[in-house]
Amino acid sequence: MPITDVRNTLITKQLWQEAMSNLITDPEELLRLLQLDPALLPAAKAAARLFPLRIPRGFASRMEVGNPHDPLLRQMLPLGDELLAVPGYVSDPLGEEEVNPVPGLLHKYPSRVLVTLTSACAVHCRYCFRRHFPYADNNPGRTGWQKIIDYIQADERINEVILSGGDPLSVNDHLLKQFTDKLITVPHVSRLRLHTRLPVVLPERITDELIAWTDDLPLRLVIVFHVNHAQEIDLNVRQALAKLHRPNITLLNQSVLLKGVNDDAKVLADLSEALFSLAVLPYYLHVLDKVAGAAHFDVPLETAQHLHRELAKILPGFLVPRLVCEQAGEMSKTLLSTGL
Repeated sequence: MPITDVRNTLITKQLWQEAMSNLITDPEELLRLLQLDPALLPAAKAAARLFPLRIPRGFASRMEVGNPHDPLLRQMLPLGDELLAVPGYVSDPLGEEEVNPVPGLLHKYPSRVLVTLTSACAVHCRYCFRRHFPYADNNPGRTGWQKIIDYIQADERINEVILSGGDPLSVNDHLLKQFTDKLITVPHVSRLRLHTRLPVVLPERITDELIAWTDDLPLRLVIVFHVNHAQEIDLNVRQALAKLHRPNITLLNQSVLLKGVNDDAKVLADLSEALFSLAVLPYYLHVLDKVAGAAHFDVPLETAQHLHRELAKILPGFLVPRLVCEQAGEMSKTLLSTGL
């Protein structure tokens, strides 16, 4: 690589890493920047003590100033509703503690495993089903990677490894390559899947070095983004996702159906159209996982099914994401019938 290209890569890396270290973490600053009612502050601070606030500044700039109901803000602003104990909402709604045989590895489904390389995320979505996850016990670090590889090596049913979150793209390119260099020694693994929010909330993360890593990877790569509303997609996100549109990468999106954010068929249709214009296929529309602190985002199942039917009237079938839920102990996502 020419020296100038190396310099450009290093500068780009520094930009995303600086952005990761300069997040909005103080509810008071967020309310001030968006010119919101200071009366929201006490509840926001109380909720943030249970699950800290984290928002990249670029993502916050897409929020409408003065609008407490902005769909991006609603996903990120700590609220007093999170402090309420609601029956049926628990700390581990998917029973992940029962499928955690090795630190940093979850084995829910026979043919694939999920690896949490890191606990770090650029954003803390308030509805996150892992907001109570014991990351301190599940951060393997480089010293724990070999145990993960040994587990995968010992089970020939496993043909796909999912890197999820924390966000795997919070890990730098060098460490990603170090892990995948170990993974590709396992002959029965043919696919790598990344579940990531970073290309959307922190598009600077899509560096030339990251693209080079994807090009050199001998595994088929699937990248699953998490976008809930078309407003999340600005010019910088479009440019980042365009870089990832490559022959060896399949681009998918999964959304969560959230009250006050995207519980509207037109909003969901606009999202699908925006995604497909970037060669990203809508994949799943999840009903809310019943995690403690997120009950105020819940959309009743009957409403969700109605919205899904309305969405199918607006869009061609290939742009209608599958409406699903995840249930602890089940061998796959559960498709929620809507009569389509």
